Amino acid sequence: MRSVNEPTIFSAEITPHRSLNGAGFLAAMLVFTAASLALVVMFVTAGAWPVAGFLGLDVALVYFAFKVNFRRADAQELVRVTASTLSVRRISHKGEVAEFTLNPLWVRLHRDIDPDYGMQRLILVSRGKSLTVAEHLSPPERESFANALSAAIAEARRGLTVTRFDDDGEPPGNRVDGPRRPA
Repeated sequence: MRSVNEPTIFSAEITPHRSLNGAGFLAAMLVFTAASLALVVMFVTAGAWPVAGFLGLDVALVYFAFKVNFRRADAQELVRVTASTLSVRRISHKGEVAEFTLNPLWVRLHRDIDPDYGMQRLILVSRGKSLTVAEHLSPPERESFANALSAAIAEARRGLTVTRFDDDGEPPGNRVDGPRRPA
């Protein structure tokens, strides 16, 4: 286990991208409902009244699809690297939590790259087991994330390089002027 005071080398929170916010959803549903209503009026005046039910069903299905999409946007993935652990915490849209803890000394990054579409998958491999991460990112974002995560894992393997300072603000050792005498 990691110590309480262990500094974080890398931390990222990954969430699914959604380009439509609440106001956009409302606007899209109003336009779709108005168009369906105009078609209902046209079909009912032409005597094809059963079509109205199907158009109403279309509006309900589109609304339901948007709601499912928004609910799934609540998922997130938290990736954290310290000197002794690489932890991945996934929270599904239902609130289910899955945690994975790996040793950065044993972790290897595998990049599944398609020449036409870029990086398709980023996989953490450790002791024969694999874990796909950053699934919600686009290929360019996944590539950038992989580079940052790779650098953090390399730093964790090197160990923490913390410079300690004496009371006078100077790093210890290699003094040219010799030891100081008390005043």
